[in-house]
Amino acid sequence: MTNERRLRPVDLARLAGVSTQQIRNYEDAGVLPPAARTESGYRVFTDIHRSALLAYRALMRGYGPLTATRIMRALHDGDVPGALALVDAGHAALHEERVSLRAASEAVELLAAEPPAPLPRSGGLRIGEVAALLGVRTSALRVWEGAGLLTPGRERGTGYRLYEPADVRDARLVHTLRRSHYLFDQIRPVLQGLRREGSSDALRAAIAARGEALTARTRGMVEAAGALHAHLERVTASTERTGQGS
Repeated sequence: MTNERRLRPVDLARLAGVSTQQIRNYEDAGVLPPAARTESGYRVFTDIHRSALLAYRALMRGYGPLTATRIMRALHDGDVPGALALVDAGHAALHEERVSLRAASEAVELLAAEPPAPLPRSGGLRIGEVAALLGVRTSALRVWEGAGLLTPGRERGTGYRLYEPADVRDARLVHTLRRSHYLFDQIRPVLQGLRREGSSDALRAAIAARGEALTARTRGMVEAAGALHAHLERVTASTERTGQGS
């Protein structure tokens, strides 16, 4: 540590815009490598801790706090391949979301643009038939109805749900968007626009907003990769110096 600049917890706290207690929490959580202590028990941080803090804060923005913590813990445990595997997994998951978004955009545009398709038989379909048609459970259809996304009619006498062509179209739309991780509050205005005007404007806006969110995450990941690389370089250099001195 004699060749490293000595930093206090408050120095790191000011750098990250957090409290000194949060810096201590980061060390306890393994986000920062263990700090040396003075004879009186005070923590002494160095530039290694500074670069670790910058890497973690960048990783948080790109990958979220949970994955960021796992990456830093693996790194400080000496498991560099494990840390990089977590980075790879984050990029792979983001890629899958982009593929899913593109598929949802194409599928939903078709559903929104075309009139409701005729049903296999007249008189409407019951919930089990719609579930089989979409490949979902009847419980999912009930949840969507409870959330106000579906409004099937009821059969006289029995009270059974009856799905007309427009109801089945709506169910297909909900199913497609849910598979692309859309929330109920994001789906609701899409359906309302279709029912009111047959418009897909709300749909396009929702998909565009999600695309922007994914782009922001990608930018965050790119920034985090740079900070993580800088920290890895510093850790490697420090390890090499320690090995030479031993």
